Amino acid sequence: MTEFTTLTTTEALAQFCEQAKTQPYVTIDTEFLRERTFYSRLCLIQMALPPASDGKSADGPAVLVDPLSYGLSLAPLYDLFRHEATVKVFHAARQDLEIFFHDAGIFPTPLFDTQVAAMVCGFGEQVGYETLVRKIAKDNLDKSSRFTDWSQRPLSKAQQSYAIADVTHLRAIYESLKSQIEKSGRESWVAEEVAVLVDPETYITRPEDAWKRVRTRSNSPRFMAIIRKLAEFREEYAQSRNVPRSRVFKDDALVELASTKPKTEAELGKSRLLLREGRKPEIAQGILAAVKAGLEDPDPPRVPKEQPGPPGNGALGELLRVLLKAKAEAARVAPKLIATTSDLDAIAQGARDVPALQGWRAEVFGRDALRLAEGQIALSAAGGAVQVVELP
Repeated sequence: MTEFTTLTTTEALAQFCEQAKTQPYVTIDTEFLRERTFYSRLCLIQMALPPASDGKSADGPAVLVDPLSYGLSLAPLYDLFRHEATVKVFHAARQDLEIFFHDAGIFPTPLFDTQVAAMVCGFGEQVGYETLVRKIAKDNLDKSSRFTDWSQRPLSKAQQSYAIADVTHLRAIYESLKSQIEKSGRESWVAEEVAVLVDPETYITRPEDAWKRVRTRSNSPRFMAIIRKLAEFREEYAQSRNVPRSRVFKDDALVELASTKPKTEAELGKSRLLLREGRKPEIAQGILAAVKAGLEDPDPPRVPKEQPGPPGNGALGELLRVLLKAKAEAARVAPKLIATTSDLDAIAQGARDVPALQGWRAEVFGRDALRLAEGQIALSAAGGAVQVVELP
């Protein structure tokens, strides 16, 4: 197992972070639990520094930081996050960043996400860390500790080994991907994707918008008004008490309640899908109040029905799929990173505000997609490859 130090005091963390500020980058990962809470509970932080420039050691120092240690403050880590001379390297950073954002309202700057970089370098969509370790670091990972309870102390040797490997191999992966990105001139592509990761809107969940995630079979305005109020109550309750939404009531119970519209506790008691947790007095009263508010809502949401597109949209959508595959192969980028199926269908139906038509995606695919949709180009097959043909 790679050598590492476990940090359990603020002073020790501060000392390591000061050392990190002298380095070009630091690799970081976290372990957390979320099964029993609304917000993730941070249980462990792993960090590693690059090898010394004098070549005295093949590896730089690596540490495990125990945020559950009594009195330990993460202030030195957040100070490192603000230090712009040191790149903070994560893999699949979104969940890690969500923890730090909700804890301190801070994002690491500058940030490099190796999952994003790997997709841009042609490793496929949402490539896993294990794949990059095997292909770039030429090693294998023991993933047996992945789903263990990270809040238990002491950590087992297997847990420690698993955790430290998540940042030590990341050094070689970062250096390789960084070099590939610079050679291909795709720094702006990575920057666009990282900008989404460090946008607070990515992590803010507004109770009034929670209803939009609930799947229903009916779009009746009054029914949707009750759905909206019930989802809003559940979100507010879950956030304020830091419990999972499903612990309040699940989506199937929410839809059932919107259909049966209980007005009294006796009527609520007849629910088939509302579990014991949802029958607690404070939740039961919240449900009844939400149903009442939905029934009386003067401005119920009106969800437009999907309208069939004009004739020919299906064929145009298929042409766009062929164009996407050809462009993705030429750029060595996963097609789904450039455009989703819904993007292609929307373009075929005349939409022009989809992500596939913005930023670097427009450069790779979007501009020609619009030209194809507007009849300015055609597609031809030659020598087993798809080519764009200019039309007069």
